[in-house]
Amino acid sequence: MNTSLLNPNPGPDASRRRFLKASSTTGAALVVSFALPLGASRVFAATAAGNTGFTPNAFLRITPDNRVTVVCGSSEMGQGVLTAIPMLVAEELDADWKLVSVEQAPSDTAYKNPLFGMQATGGSTTIRAFYTPMRQAGAAAREMLVAAAAARWGVDAKSLKTQASHVIGPKGKKLSYGALVADAAKQPVPAKPALKNTEDFTIVGKPTRRLDTPGKINGSTRFGLDAHVDGMLVAVMARAPMQGAKPVKFDEAAAKAIKGVHSVIAIPDGVAVLANGYYAARQGRDALKVQWDLGENADLSPAKVQKMLSDGADKASAVAKSLGDATAALGSGATRLSATYQVPYLAHAPMEPLNCLAWVKGDSVEVWAGTQSQGPASGIIAKVAGVPPQNVKLNTMMLGGGFGRRFAPDFMIGATLLSKLSGRPVKLMYTREDDTAAGFYRPASLVKFEGALDAQGQPTALKALVGCPSIMAASGFMQIPPNGVDNFAVEGLADQRYGIPNVHVAYGRAEPGPQVWFWRSVGHSQNAFFIESFVDEMAAAAKADPYELRAKLLKDEPRMLGVLKAAAEKAGWGKPLPAGVHRGIAVAESFGSFVAQVAEVSVAKDGTPKVHRVVAAVDCGATVNPMTIERQVESAIVYGLSAALYGQITHKDGVVEQGNFHNYPVLRMSEMPKVEVHILPSQEAPGGMGEPGTPPIAPAVCNAIFAATGVRVRELPINTAALVKT
Repeated sequence: MNTSLLNPNPGPDASRRRFLKASSTTGAALVVSFALPLGASRVFAATAAGNTGFTPNAFLRITPDNRVTVVCGSSEMGQGVLTAIPMLVAEELDADWKLVSVEQAPSDTAYKNPLFGMQATGGSTTIRAFYTPMRQAGAAAREMLVAAAAARWGVDAKSLKTQASHVIGPKGKKLSYGALVADAAKQPVPAKPALKNTEDFTIVGKPTRRLDTPGKINGSTRFGLDAHVDGMLVAVMARAPMQGAKPVKFDEAAAKAIKGVHSVIAIPDGVAVLANGYYAARQGRDALKVQWDLGENADLSPAKVQKMLSDGADKASAVAKSLGDATAALGSGATRLSATYQVPYLAHAPMEPLNCLAWVKGDSVEVWAGTQSQGPASGIIAKVAGVPPQNVKLNTMMLGGGFGRRFAPDFMIGATLLSKLSGRPVKLMYTREDDTAAGFYRPASLVKFEGALDAQGQPTALKALVGCPSIMAASGFMQIPPNGVDNFAVEGLADQRYGIPNVHVAYGRAEPGPQVWFWRSVGHSQNAFFIESFVDEMAAAAKADPYELRAKLLKDEPRMLGVLKAAAEKAGWGKPLPAGVHRGIAVAESFGSFVAQVAEVSVAKDGTPKVHRVVAAVDCGATVNPMTIERQVESAIVYGLSAALYGQITHKDGVVEQGNFHNYPVLRMSEMPKVEVHILPSQEAPGGMGEPGTPPIAPAVCNAIFAATGVRVRELPINTAALVKT
């Protein structure tokens, strides 16, 4: 793909941001919109409906029938934002939850995630970014409604209260919000609306059923694959098997001989067959028999990848963390140990394969896609279609899984370009095999550890040299900092919180060839496995209990220590288990949240591990929907455990060997362990929860395997042959 397209003009500057807009049209809805500034100051303003001088970032709509609609600017891909965002607004609004509904926001520069500066969903940021602004929006609307009621009744607004979408006045008089929308729209918007004390919450913090569930059950929810317009063509593409690969030749005539095939078009990402329907397009694509020139990647193999990563680690010179004198401490340690850990490339494997419907119409373009990156994608689409940015309409469909993959724009670029070249609306559809083998992988990574313990068994030094491709360089919208450290490659290592006095972490960039990308929990996904396994090795070398050693090293980290203790206590750490079952423990911080997990594992005689139970303790700060938190941790465990047991993308002669779930397996229902999630109460700022449950599961399981077998797992996926009991 052309990564230069990933840095479009982000749109209007900050001076054009607006925060609240209220309708003053009689009988019309009260519309409250707000901008999400990057700074601390927030200014609110109200105008009549239809005033185009405002660019709202999100909307709260209250209609005369007393219905409340919240428009969510973040993409829903299973993480629960279409419920959590309305909960925040409804809480401060004092809305009747039964009257609250939610809509997916259109793509617009107004809907910027304040942590990103663009409309995008990722990095477990939605609640962290919108927690306060959404509460302010609800509170501001509530104060406007109260002021309207006070004016109508001729009383002091301070004498009124709100409850269940009503303003309640003297002697029990009440007015519904719906009855007040016209008057409320004329009220000045408070510059600093008063927010509730958290102890007064009645919605936020309470387990709440998701608003998007009924539509998924009854089939009314539309995913990307459901998009359809009359006259569209369906495209299936023979994608380049490796970044930079070029087609040498293909059989266009054979493809066109398939009934229903409309045309064959070569674009930078591959060769597409456009047809009247999916099956004709797929048969035509298969008939192409494309021969590729893989260039320097023609000999790519697991051995070559490992060699390049190892060389990268050996040459690691970009220092990510330097504390004390690790070299001296390693030399003087009473006990010294070393180990090399490695993980492979991983595909995202969302249940809904990638797809996009695009329609270039003269000087405008409309797109239907399940995307995590509406902001940058809109600018990219404009460039590809050759239209003004304001003439791009991007309809965000429900995402059948994202995991970071749908932050990439390749499928939208392809559909847009094919529509422009064919003059027709085009729906580009990836097969499962396309999705698995089309690049954009979690980076393969390797780390070389050295550690030292003093005579009392206390860790005194930790050295970690990382060899890994750069997501920052591959993204197209980031740059590696001047210090040369790709932050994603070392997150979870450079910022680990263990009280080891001498630490050296360095990064060595290694680029075997495949396109790398964000994957659920990004660098934490591999680095938690690395560090938590090596800390376990330190505990074994010290003949110390793995939990006790961690607790000592985290004595000055109350939140990290808190989840560690909670997970151990809830799991019954140290108490007897059934014969053959052993425990492993791991703890990780990511995306503003802390998660510890204890895994109970047995290993069969043939080396197959069985995870029976996982106990997780979570400190994610202030909570919005505990039900969603529990389910996110459960799903993150499924995702991380699938990778630990099975996940790997390998290459033979430069071509990906995996294609579908038969050779890229995910966890089956029969393999799912019992999961317990314990949420620690906290008044800290909210952290993310879509990703933090993934990092601890692999090391917790592998540490349990060591307890069961004495075999240390240093490479994923787990090699069962190495675990066969003798």
